[in-house]
Amino acid sequence: MTVQDETATATTESSPTAAADGVLLTDTAASKVKALLEQEGRDDLRLRVSVQPGGCSGLRYQLFFDERDLDGDAVRDFGGVSVVVDRMSAPYLMGATIDFVDTIEKQGFTIDNPNAGGSCACGDSFH
Repeated sequence: MTVQDETATATTESSPTAAADGVLLTDTAASKVKALLEQEGRDDLRLRVSVQPGGCSGLRYQLFFDERDLDGDAVRDFGGVSVVVDRMSAPYLMGATIDFVDTIEKQGFTIDNPNAGGSCACGDSFH
């Protein structure tokens, strides 16, 4: 999955539905995740969103399919897609909106995070 950080407020045609410990998943992103899960052919996977040390700016987002249940996980449903946020990542992701864009300029998941003070040119990490 491609993830791009968009620290500036972006206007999207997608509307966020609910929050997974402060994270919003737009309808467009939920549809894309659902399609990717169907390609995997497994119904036991959920989208895990986390923040890990790394990247040029100090922190980087990770979005991946996961079947694990970790202590302190927050799980929410977005149109039939389960989104999981671990307790360590939750403060960094509070109020973040995950969307999916498919334009001639870029394709992939984007994260608009009001907590990010800035990001690097690669768009994959933030601080």
